[in-house]
Amino acid sequence: MSAPGDRREIVIVGGGIIGCCSAYFLTRHPSYDPARHKITILEASDIAGGASGKAGGLLAQWAYPDNLVGLSYPLHQQLAKEHDGKNRWGYRETNCGQLVVRGRTMAEMTEKETGDGKHESLQKRSAAAMSKLKAARIPQDLDWIEPDLLRAYEKMSGPGETAQVHPYLFTTSMAKLAEEKGAEVILGHVTNIARPNDKIESVSYTDKATGESNTIPATDVIVAAGPWTQAVLPEAPITAMRAHSVVIRPTRPISAYALFTNIEIPANFNPAKKSRPTVGAPEIYTRPDDTVYACGDGDKTVPLPPTSAEVEVDLERCQEIIDHVGSISDELRGGEVSVRQACYLPNCAGPGGPLVGLTHTKGLYLAAGHTCWGIQNGPGTGKLMSEFVFDGQAKSAKIASLDPRDQL
Repeated sequence: MSAPGDRREIVIVGGGIIGCCSAYFLTRHPSYDPARHKITILEASDIAGGASGKAGGLLAQWAYPDNLVGLSYPLHQQLAKEHDGKNRWGYRETNCGQLVVRGRTMAEMTEKETGDGKHESLQKRSAAAMSKLKAARIPQDLDWIEPDLLRAYEKMSGPGETAQVHPYLFTTSMAKLAEEKGAEVILGHVTNIARPNDKIESVSYTDKATGESNTIPATDVIVAAGPWTQAVLPEAPITAMRAHSVVIRPTRPISAYALFTNIEIPANFNPAKKSRPTVGAPEIYTRPDDTVYACGDGDKTVPLPPTSAEVEVDLERCQEIIDHVGSISDELRGGEVSVRQACYLPNCAGPGGPLVGLTHTKGLYLAAGHTCWGIQNGPGTGKLMSEFVFDGQAKSAKIASLDPRDQL
């Protein structure tokens, strides 16, 4: 921590949710003075170009780690209230549950035309089926899952314990709000963080638009590069896992749920494919813009590419997600698939995680390894990073268990 009157050149490596929230809270810190403090976000591809733009956006008080969640979840509420998050990035509370359900085969999912030209499901919502659901205490508004297929439903949270945002809109909004207070976004690929004698000196990068090499001075560097953290900080124990997802516009607006599913896949699910999983477990999130986000299991079959713009999408994995969610819901099966995408999640190779805080180098901070809870824990992490920079320590939460120095 420098003396109050010193000039600070603060560089944030990474334009995902952690980097953008760090910039936001730095510009809101009581010590921040735009006349003396320069804040730069360096992003290789685009703001929210990776997982921060392609995640599900689930927020939960039961997420992990507890010391970050306890700070970050209420910060989401405050940010939404202050900046009209409901309209700006789709903030809302949502239902959340675990669903055990039988999937239909591709043959069972065949629709037939009725005389009036409308599609009619071969799986009827009979009075008997609906009364069975009521007896099993399955929520009445979960009427977009075929009732005859349901085996069990377990509520995962109480009122006010689960919410959601649209990740891309939330991340880009945080960047924009930081820019409005003086932060600058530069699109460029970081090539070197100079730290002679274990003290931050400068950051070099290749400009995305021109290809030119530039070096900017730095007194403080926050590495928040997600799965790309090792590319700029080789000693950081951050690994990457690819995740696929799709966005579907259902045939009608459906109720607000975050569902963790367990779908029994029939033996003859898809005769065209010889190998098949016996269980599908897509996560399904309905969104306030009347779309549905669904994601599948992660994989490590394709190595992490140099940037988020070069992530390879496996269309077969996307189709499997589409087939699985369609096997339990006519509204999803008949809906329009608007997005097929993939991203990489940052995992911490060591015990625990994420890693948030000081490193052994003066002026160098690490905020990475948030796994699937980056959006959830972005505000809390960003606020803590602003405290590390301006106060020299974390003040808003006790995060000694996340100290990067224990694993670097």
